[in-house]
Amino acid sequence: MKISLYQRLALTLCATFMIMASLLVAWSNTLVQQSKYQAEQKLHVNLAEHLAHDNPLLQDGVYDKAALENLFHTLMLLGPSFEFYFLDAQGNILTYSADAEKIKRKSVSLIPLKKLIDEPQQVPIFGDDPRDINNKKIFSASPVYQGDLLQGYLYIIIGGEIYDSIFSQVQADKDLQKYGAFIVAGLFLFLLILLAVFRYFTRPVRELAQQMQALKAVKFDQSQVQLKQWGSESSRHIESNEVHFLGATFNDMVVQINQQLSLLTENDRIRRELLAHLSHDLRTPLATMQGYIELLAIKGDDLSHVEKQDYLTTVQRNVSQLKRLIDQIFELAHLENGQVTVNLETFPIGELLHDILAKFTLKAADKNIALSLQPQPCQFIVYSDIAKLERIMTNLLENAIRHTDNGGNIVMTVTQLSTQVKISVTDNGSGISKEDIAYIFDARYRASNAIEDNSQHAGLGLAISQKLSQVINSELMVKSELGNGSSFSLSIPMLPQ
Repeated sequence: MKISLYQRLALTLCATFMIMASLLVAWSNTLVQQSKYQAEQKLHVNLAEHLAHDNPLLQDGVYDKAALENLFHTLMLLGPSFEFYFLDAQGNILTYSADAEKIKRKSVSLIPLKKLIDEPQQVPIFGDDPRDINNKKIFSASPVYQGDLLQGYLYIIIGGEIYDSIFSQVQADKDLQKYGAFIVAGLFLFLLILLAVFRYFTRPVRELAQQMQALKAVKFDQSQVQLKQWGSESSRHIESNEVHFLGATFNDMVVQINQQLSLLTENDRIRRELLAHLSHDLRTPLATMQGYIELLAIKGDDLSHVEKQDYLTTVQRNVSQLKRLIDQIFELAHLENGQVTVNLETFPIGELLHDILAKFTLKAADKNIALSLQPQPCQFIVYSDIAKLERIMTNLLENAIRHTDNGGNIVMTVTQLSTQVKISVTDNGSGISKEDIAYIFDARYRASNAIEDNSQHAGLGLAISQKLSQVINSELMVKSELGNGSSFSLSIPMLPQ
């Protein structure tokens, strides 16, 4: 049978409470009894000595059994809580005040008697009870001499049989029973209060456990469970309320886990789409190459030189396209896995941008697109990775040319900021819609107005550019409006003057 935390705490508390109460009662009774014994023995420690010196029968050490019995009987009438015994020098009982049939011992040990006589301050000291073989009692004792000769000991039991009988009757008194019942009831009420306090403090833990169980039942789907709000914001600190802090932290963990699961699900979807697109892109040039190669193998002798050259040119173009796609796939994979090194150096940004523009002059001229750099005399010295920055700007410029119509205009702009240089590539091409602009840096994403042309591109350029910009501690930004062109920009640190 499973029991809750509160039930375990309650059972433990009850068991501990009963054990502690029993030990407390036992210790209290023992302490009271010891205190009573100590007080009574200290009060009557000299009783035997006074009787031995003041009584004519014992003063001179004269032993007369009949006379002593009468004396002891008289003393018992005056002090019914005492029992009187006369012992010889070896501890043998010679005469006593009790009934003969009640005496169970013929002698008592003299060791406690001598200890009390020598050290009366060490009370309580217990001696043998002549009425009981196993029992011991507090006593008063005094030696009895005849001259210098020890005749025996006067041995007085304090709290004898009559005293014990009366004390037992007093303990059974109804008033004492009521007092004891009141104490027990008070302790029981105290236990109930403690259990209620325990229940109050363990209730949030029970609610948190129930919430965890509910989330587990729905496979931690936050949308199917209403999370409990744990206190105010000020109480969600470990110093103020540990349970509320634990609950609030658990809620944050659930939200974070669900976000991570959603992100993983989305990434998995994107990965599957990416694999599907890449498989198609890889299959297309491979199929084309295979077809032309098989054609050359089968009809090689029947084909003219011009036909063979055309077929080989087509195969070569598809090989280049396939190599470009595979290179981009590996490049993106290395960037995402962090397997890339950064080589920072100082260089004039103007020279790099002029070289990049020069590479695309012929391609832009084919579409009658004007390329320009502003300002023309660009003298800024920057500190960055020149190879990765060239790769970024090449991708951006290539993408701008692809999406700019014939007779369009593309401008590279360099703007000085406080400690950085902002580089922008702006075109007046087709632009990007608001719905697409949030996804253009995703691998293999194609906007709704994507330009289909015969150029060799794999759709990974912007994703690679974004990753490269992050590697050099920058961020690629975009501003675009459908039909009014686009502007891509990033900032890199400038060498201090």
